[in-house]
Amino acid sequence: MAEDKLQKYQPLIKELKAQLGDPNFDKIFDQMTKDISKPDRFLLKMEMSRLSQPIARFIDLRGQVDGEVKPYEYDGKQHFMDDLAIEVFEREIERHGKYTLAVYEEVMQTENNFRVMQRKALDSESLIDDIAPEQPNHAKLIHFASYESRIEERMNYSIKISVELGKGRSVSGTTSDISLSGAKIKIPAKERIKPSQLVSVRLIGLEQEFELGLKDGIQYEVVAVEPLSREQQHVRLKRTFIENSNSFDDFLNSFIHGNKRRYKVNLDNTMDAIICKGYEQYYHPRVSSLFVFISQTEQQLLPSIALTNENNAYINYYFEDERKTSCLYQILSQARLNTILSLPNAVKESTLYCFTHIKDGKIYHYSAFDFELAKQAQLRNLFVAYGAQKNSWRTYKVQLMPSHHEDAFIPLSLPTNASKNIEKLNKRPTPRVQSYINNVKYLALITDISSEHQKEAYKKVSFDKSIVNQLKIFGRGKALNPPKLEVVSLEYVNLRSHKRYLYKTAVTIHIDNHTQVNGHTLDLSVMGLQVQLAQPTTMTKGDIIHLDLPDLQKITKQYTLSNLRYEVVAVSKTKTTINLKVSKLTDLPQVASEFFKLLIDSNKDKLQPCKESPRIPGLSTALRNMITKSVCQFPFYLHKETSHYKIGAVGIGLYPTPIHRLLMYYHNAKQGQLNIRPLFPSGFVEGALTEAVRKHSRKSKPLKYNLFVSFDSNEKELSKALKSHCIEKGEPQEPLTLFLKKAVSKNILFVFHLHVSKTGRPDTDYLANELRYVSHYALHKAKELEEGLWKVTGVCDLIDVTDEHLRTLDLDNKLVTAMRLRKQAWLKSLLS
Repeated sequence: MAEDKLQKYQPLIKELKAQLGDPNFDKIFDQMTKDISKPDRFLLKMEMSRLSQPIARFIDLRGQVDGEVKPYEYDGKQHFMDDLAIEVFEREIERHGKYTLAVYEEVMQTENNFRVMQRKALDSESLIDDIAPEQPNHAKLIHFASYESRIEERMNYSIKISVELGKGRSVSGTTSDISLSGAKIKIPAKERIKPSQLVSVRLIGLEQEFELGLKDGIQYEVVAVEPLSREQQHVRLKRTFIENSNSFDDFLNSFIHGNKRRYKVNLDNTMDAIICKGYEQYYHPRVSSLFVFISQTEQQLLPSIALTNENNAYINYYFEDERKTSCLYQILSQARLNTILSLPNAVKESTLYCFTHIKDGKIYHYSAFDFELAKQAQLRNLFVAYGAQKNSWRTYKVQLMPSHHEDAFIPLSLPTNASKNIEKLNKRPTPRVQSYINNVKYLALITDISSEHQKEAYKKVSFDKSIVNQLKIFGRGKALNPPKLEVVSLEYVNLRSHKRYLYKTAVTIHIDNHTQVNGHTLDLSVMGLQVQLAQPTTMTKGDIIHLDLPDLQKITKQYTLSNLRYEVVAVSKTKTTINLKVSKLTDLPQVASEFFKLLIDSNKDKLQPCKESPRIPGLSTALRNMITKSVCQFPFYLHKETSHYKIGAVGIGLYPTPIHRLLMYYHNAKQGQLNIRPLFPSGFVEGALTEAVRKHSRKSKPLKYNLFVSFDSNEKELSKALKSHCIEKGEPQEPLTLFLKKAVSKNILFVFHLHVSKTGRPDTDYLANELRYVSHYALHKAKELEEGLWKVTGVCDLIDVTDEHLRTLDLDNKLVTAMRLRKQAWLKSLLS
């Protein structure tokens, strides 16, 4: 109640504070409060008394203000303030005559104080909450795998230093942070200094209080020089340890350890790592491309491991035959890999066309790469026209790049001296895991770029039916002992709603009034079953069936376990294993889920949970680290706003895509951000995409769109240089014919497949160690980082399919060739 009343009188309190140092303050107070009730006057008097109290509180604004903080001494005590804070401090000291609480509070309320700026921003947002604000154009640029581990903790500590630059030249400066083996210092920008240069630094600020025993200072090597402003520059240094002074090393270690809570440990590296890792852990489970690792044994290249997730497992499944044996060793044969490796650019790209033929219950795969078909026009027409007639027709984009087993280990971003447990947590791959990845030389990304438009275009291609037998050269026989492909499931946060338990019981399935199939359960949960059938079924995904549980019916009279309604959610390739979920398309009580909930709750000590543990512990993590180091796609992220979604971040890996380079060419804003809004039609993200994602489920397949972008390289502004259309996959493209022809004949055309997946919760277990470390020193920062990750609602992949799409358009080949040359020349100019 008292606080509420004081809030009411804030304007008056502000006026009274300005008079606190006046000798006649009591009279002034009586005059200014004569119309106020006695209880309220008493409260105001107590507040003035509080503000008038002399204090000895230490002021440290390092990291709290947008200004250069430096030591400032007053009355024998050293504070750390920037110029604006010093100006306010001296003004208020003169007004009040001494250092009081009123002085302290004024210093902490300067306009450049980050907390004040944040509070004003929040107040401003609340005033316009009912108005849809204009969204910022820029998304945060996330550099995958860009974080590094530190050997030591660095302490933010600003003291006076003297830097000997050589040839009798010295300069004064200050430290920004310091550790046992390095430092970051601030010196005038006019001083010329370069990497690898040796300098000698005297810690003047420490020498005033401690005997360091280093008359000639400490020798450092310059690591990097970073401009800070016109007047100042940052210089990063590492010690040479030429002094060989154990006493100084012990002192500095002890000083940092004893003062790190007071002066704040530099958390920048760890916080950057949390942000980067947070976006990585969202991306990997939602990638629609299959990761295939190619190993080399005795000069022979062979696919050895496939890393799968919910979105890409179907690609691996496509390349398996009736024995569940992968034929990728034939698809990516030694000869084909050699040809792909001879292609230009760091990431080798080609297009793979496939279809299957079933004979005597056996599945045969037929495949051809674009570079193989380009050699014979007649054979190309035969392959694509004949293959496109089949339901099994698929087109894949194959990208091949180097991969190194050394990348399997990404240490924590935490300093090794931060805790005794850091070395234990920074475990390298086990010898068993290492044996699987030691020979890996390349990583192949296989992305399904099939489309109805392409299929229909190829169906129209004329071919000579009399030479169909020539397609045999693209088929492969079946080896008796084919090389094994190790299929590894990506490990990430378990988002299953209900735990599954192994349990075998009889099942009778009624498909219609006349057909029933017998089988038994393999596992069960509250909401679903996995069933092994006695014979192959004709059921397909989405079918509604009715199910009886005759043996379980014997143990319950409370529930009727017949005619239970389930929906088919998956059918194995052999048609003998199906996954079912409780159908919600009924008004009847959910008898099945109620019964299984009671059964599980009553028998948890007897039921055996389905093992989620991997067959080879640590292999999934090692492979994930390897792909993180080799990202070559264009991922971006949707962040949830009040009423819609916006593009909040863009990922970039070791191999930036052409569209990365194009956007960065036009981007002149501050480092670390990218403007990608002009890439999409106006209002698409905030409108159609927002509505689609809102209705989407995390468990659903990715939403798919076709994005067509026309780029005019002569335009100076990005918004004018790009014109685009975005349609749902499967929508007719005829209305875009003129747009595409104009783009090819006059500008540069990009065609993309856009895949959009709904996210689940962030995998904070993956980030737990770094979050715990930041929480130890700055709990509010850890909470802000975690809250930021919770805002991510969608993960998107932009896949360039321009080359393949151009093959399906009815355009003059000369125009297409000319456009491709323009495109190559412009992209090449970006690299020069």
